[in-house]
Amino acid sequence: MTEATVARIRLFLIESPIKMARLQGVGNVKGTVKRVLIELTSSDGIVGWGEAAPWEVFTGTPEAAFSALDIYLRPIVLGKPVRRIRALMAELDRALVGHAEAKVGIEMALLDIVGKSSGLSVADLLGGRVRDTIPLSFSIADPDFAADLERMRKMVPEGNIIYKVKTGVKPHREDLDHLEAIRKEFGDKVDLRVDYNQALAPFGAIKILRDVEQFAPTFIEQPVPRKYLDVMAQLTAALETPVLADESCFDRRDMMEVVRREAADAVSIKLMKAGGLFEAQAIMAIADIAGLPGYGGTLWEGGIGLAAGTQLIAATSGISLGCEFYMPHHVLTEDVLEERVANRAGHVVVPDGPGLGIRVSEASVRANARVLAEA
Repeated sequence: MTEATVARIRLFLIESPIKMARLQGVGNVKGTVKRVLIELTSSDGIVGWGEAAPWEVFTGTPEAAFSALDIYLRPIVLGKPVRRIRALMAELDRALVGHAEAKVGIEMALLDIVGKSSGLSVADLLGGRVRDTIPLSFSIADPDFAADLERMRKMVPEGNIIYKVKTGVKPHREDLDHLEAIRKEFGDKVDLRVDYNQALAPFGAIKILRDVEQFAPTFIEQPVPRKYLDVMAQLTAALETPVLADESCFDRRDMMEVVRREAADAVSIKLMKAGGLFEAQAIMAIADIAGLPGYGGTLWEGGIGLAAGTQLIAATSGISLGCEFYMPHHVLTEDVLEERVANRAGHVVVPDGPGLGIRVSEASVRANARVLAEA
C-alpha cells in the first residue's frame, strides 16, 4: 500500500479582535491578536490543522512564523510521509533554528491527519488518556480590575475556581489591594495564583513576594527575568509558596538546568515554547523525575492550538495543575472552529473525536485572514 504524503499546504495569517485589553508584565495586548493557521492535506485527501501563535515579546512575531513556514519549511514538508512525524520534526530542526511555534503547527497538523486516518485522538497517539477534563485557570489581567472582579462574580458560581492574577504591571500596593479584594470576597473558595511574567528586578524581589504570600497563592509564576536563574533558585529556597518557571524553561536543556539548580517547584508547559507535543512530553518527563508538576500555559492561541494543548494534557499525567485555555471562550470575539472546545463546571472538556477532535470553519478562517499562501 502506498504511504500517504503531504500533498498541499495552505497558510493563513489571521488577526482576531479581542474583547478586553490584557496587561501581561513583559508586554500588553489590546485590540487584536495575530496567529498563523496551517492546513495540510495528505495525498489520500485527509485534512489536518495546526496553529502557530508567537508573541513578539516572548518568542517572535506571527509574520516571522508565517515566513518561516512559507519559505523555509514548506519545501521540506511537501511530499513527506504523514506518519513519519518524528523524522520530519528532526529534519525541520536541522533546517531552521528556532521558530518553535511554526514547527509545532506542522506537527499538530500531521497528528491531526494521522489521528483522523486511524480513528484515534491525538491523546491516543501520545499514549492514551489519563484525564478527560482539565481544571481551567482564568487570568486576571484586564487593566480594569473592577471588570475582572465582576467576571469572577459570574464565573465562580459556575464552578470556575482557579484565577491567576497578573502582577508586577501596576504598583505593588495596587497588586496587594487586588489580591486582598479577591480573598475578601471569595475567601478560600478560589484557587489563587500570581504571575509576574518576569516583571520584578532581582533586587528587592524577595520583600515583594513575601508580601504576596499572605494571600496564600498556590504558586508564584516567573517573578524575575529568565536570565536570572540563580535568583529563581534563591527565591525558590526562601519562599514558602511554590515558584513556577515559565520563561526560564523552553526546552529539555532548560528543564535540566531548572532541576539541577533547584530553580523552581513547578513548570509551565507551553506548546509554543516547546515546539512540539512530543517535545513537551519529553520536557515533562524530566520534570516528573524531579517531582515538579506541570501547568498548561498558553500564549495567544485560538481553538486549534488549544485543542492540541488539551490532547497533550489529557495524555500527560504530570501536567496536573490545570490549564489557562480560556482565550476562545472569554477573550476572542470569534474563533475559527465550528464548535468551540467545551468548558463545563470550570473544566475544559478534552475533545474525544479523531485527531484534534475539532472542525474548522473555512468561512471564519477566511473572514479573519490577512495573508494567505497556498501550494
